[in-house]
Amino acid sequence: MPRLPEVFTESEPNLRSIFSFLSSDLAIDLGTANTLVFADGRGIVVREPSIVAINKVTNKVEAVGAQAKEMLGRTPGNIVAIRPMKDGVIADFEITERMLDYFIKKALGRATLFRPKIVISVPSDITQVEKRAVKDSALQAGASEVFIIEQAMAAAIGSGLPITEPTGNMIVDIGGGTTDVAVISLAGIVYSRSVRVASNEMDEAVIQYVKKKYNLLIGERTAEQIKIEIGSAFPLDEPLAMEVKGRDLVEGIPKTLTLTDAEVREALAETVGIIVDAVRGALEKTPPELSADIMDKGIVLTGGGALLKNLDKRLREETGLPITIAEEPLASVALGTGAMLADVDLLRKISID
Repeated sequence: MPRLPEVFTESEPNLRSIFSFLSSDLAIDLGTANTLVFADGRGIVVREPSIVAINKVTNKVEAVGAQAKEMLGRTPGNIVAIRPMKDGVIADFEITERMLDYFIKKALGRATLFRPKIVISVPSDITQVEKRAVKDSALQAGASEVFIIEQAMAAAIGSGLPITEPTGNMIVDIGGGTTDVAVISLAGIVYSRSVRVASNEMDEAVIQYVKKKYNLLIGERTAEQIKIEIGSAFPLDEPLAMEVKGRDLVEGIPKTLTLTDAEVREALAETVGIIVDAVRGALEKTPPELSADIMDKGIVLTGGGALLKNLDKRLREETGLPITIAEEPLASVALGTGAMLADVDLLRKISID
């Protein structure tokens, strides 16, 4: 099991941080919702939304990341905010390349003598064409060498699971565009499945529910806020409610209504059900010896979707197994991908090039 690299601060005068000035290797969690970049010896240095704002007239990039997200739903006609990643893979090659170039330069923060070696994590069921698109984007953005590893494997390493041991480890990584379910043993993936349903589909489900039930149109940002604040996968101990503002589709004017946690749970039911089914399907296809290990150790949840209230309780109810949420669910994939920069032997073993 590779030791997770520490996150050093600039004030720590250690040999590793001195060498980090010469090293420029990066690990990238290229997600549908967010991109995280891990710099060798410095930890996570970039954590921004995977969004690019483009001027349609000049074809110029107006903003990337957090600045571009602020523009979502608020841009004038000539500026469009684009998510170049869809369901965990590249939907727009050129925009992804520009976004990667921006994040790589921001992560390095200085001129380097060497082009960086880059490790990128991708969903488990990525096709050869999609894999090539990811690799080419990184090479065009300035990488000297690109390694690709599966997000489920990276999430398991980043969550501290003993992936190199001969025991079964089950990880469920619920990202922005995909949910990866995997059973790992001896540094290999015994079973994996990726469903293209995750946090973004939850947001869309909330938008459609409010539209259908109340004739109220809300935006992506509002839907995400509703999911975070009162969304749940299993009944809560204390009921929650939230005021929601949107546009009345009948009268065409701004309107405010109050949503309850029960309504949001109803809106999310189908999406959560797909994720639960993927977990159950993985358990059914796991070899008996490894199933016994999982029964003892349980399942680890990671990714932003793991933070949905009571999702762990829902899965515990459905599977009868212990469910644990990773210590840093939003950063697990980036931390695991970053750990590979210091363990080249394991990187070559788990790379899916």
